[in-house]
Amino acid sequence: MKAEFKGSYPSNDLLPAGDFPEFAFIGRSNVGKSSLINMLCEHRDLAKTSSKPGKTQHIARFLIDGKWYLIDLPGYGYAKVSKSSREIFGQMIQAYLLEREIMFCVFVLIDSRLEPQKIDLEFMEWLGLSGIPFCIVFTKVDKLKPRDLEPNIEAYKTKLYENWEELPPIFISSAEDKRGRDEILSFIEKVRKDNQ
Repeated sequence: MKAEFKGSYPSNDLLPAGDFPEFAFIGRSNVGKSSLINMLCEHRDLAKTSSKPGKTQHIARFLIDGKWYLIDLPGYGYAKVSKSSREIFGQMIQAYLLEREIMFCVFVLIDSRLEPQKIDLEFMEWLGLSGIPFCIVFTKVDKLKPRDLEPNIEAYKTKLYENWEELPPIFISSAEDKRGRDEILSFIEKVRKDNQ
């Protein structure tokens, strides 16, 4: 897979006009987004990983195989950035997701080790109400034993079914053992072809 960094933009307005479909990745800070992106692209340092959550503060674009863009969006809900920064991130994310017509799907990353988090549920609720297509990707599944992983995911589904009649596509992933890579890339390829 060929992945090329094409730029980092501090606002949606500065993004170039799109020539290929875009697939965005987002999640709470420290959910393992950069590690997942690097795993998907088989590139160790494509997206910058950091021990400090909240490092991504721009919209980053990566051209994949000259066919589609992987979009790395800023994380949401991290307390150590200033309130004004959080509001800017929020506005930037909303503007991109609501206005970017060539954004085909957003992948919402969820830490599989945690019980359902209010901020994740609220964000997905907003996506649904806004008519924005999305998938859920449970990250860091290698950190859990299989007997613990399944109940965690089922708990999330149960919580989602309180407000949803039908759930979006769900993937499980691990940056360590590459679980979920083929499934996520196959899904992107199908969506891309269905919209040609």
